[in-house]
Amino acid sequence: MSTDTLIADRIEIADLFTRFARLLDEQRWEDVDTVFTDDVVVRSPRGGELRGIDEVVGFMRQAEVEGEHTQHVTTDLLVDVDGDRAAASANSLVYFYRDGQAPHQASGLRLAGTLVRTPTGWRFREQRTTPAWIRKN
Repeated sequence: MSTDTLIADRIEIADLFTRFARLLDEQRWEDVDTVFTDDVVVRSPRGGELRGIDEVVGFMRQAEVEGEHTQHVTTDLLVDVDGDRAAASANSLVYFYRDGQAPHQASGLRLAGTLVRTPTGWRFREQRTTPAWIRKN
């Protein structure tokens, strides 16, 4: 794999993590297919194991809290590209707030997953979320 291709893949994967965070913050559930494959498997303490986009979207809609917003900040991205597959992990800080108010809850998460190159770009095929800490005000 050329250095240019590897750099381009790493940039696209970094953008994928950002697009995922924004999708969550903006509650754009109709765009889930822009970050996940159809057969995605998502594991988290709150959702358990979710299989496929429909289950993921159903959980996201059910987990909404009226009037509550989130701001996800993703950092410390590590990516290991191997052809059309990649392993990636990152840290995520999540702030929960209501309009015009300081956050009433924050959490630190570790995200990890397997990504695949699709005809429409890199997508998560598997994703794991592990809480590192939670602070409630």
